[in-house]
Amino acid sequence: MPARRIGILGGSFDPIHSGHMDAGHAATLAIGLSRLVVIPSHIPPHRPQPLASPFHRFAMVSLAVAGNAGWRGSDVELRAQAASYTSTTLGKFHERGYAASELFFIIGADAFAEIAAWKDYPSILDRAHFAVVSRPRFHVGDLPARLPDLKARMVMPPLDDFAQMEPVILLIDALTADVSSTAIRERVAEGASIAGLVPPAVQQHIEQHGLYTPIGPGRRASDGASSQ
Repeated sequence: MPARRIGILGGSFDPIHSGHMDAGHAATLAIGLSRLVVIPSHIPPHRPQPLASPFHRFAMVSLAVAGNAGWRGSDVELRAQAASYTSTTLGKFHERGYAASELFFIIGADAFAEIAAWKDYPSILDRAHFAVVSRPRFHVGDLPARLPDLKARMVMPPLDDFAQMEPVILLIDALTADVSSTAIRERVAEGASIAGLVPPAVQQHIEQHGLYTPIGPGRRASDGASSQ
């Protein structure tokens, strides 16, 4: 049986956008993932609280992954009703029988540069491979100099047998869309188009439910940050 290679892509996804999708595709190609699990957080500990409700953020993730073979959304963090920590989520995968060598946590280079502030650092780096993808203006090639204590763990693809390796930091140089969830929310609030910045089905969901608008027809109190 070939070794399992399970990608994990987490985030607020408020909303999920083309940059997230590009990172997922880049990791899938570089690693040869057998599955990619996209996990919206419930309460992100390092970011402002999401504007859209858990229901809408999970719906948008589900719409975004549809049609991508091997991709699926998961509500594992939304069901926890607590702050969403990557170390906790990786622990849940271990409880389901996945070894650290089978898991690949996908993250942008800009976010990974702050890894020292994460809960359970540095032991969290032993719980999965970290697949770090370049972001606009933040190349993975800059990380060894930024994080010299982790330089020895950093490798570049291609690699053959991840199953026989201790967890590494895999640096993936790929083009990803220059977009952020914040910019998308601002464009929606201004009445500007977000075509091409999010998957078409996600754009339709945002427009249909009036998300991120000052007063949207589908906006309810449950869509705001206060419900988190």
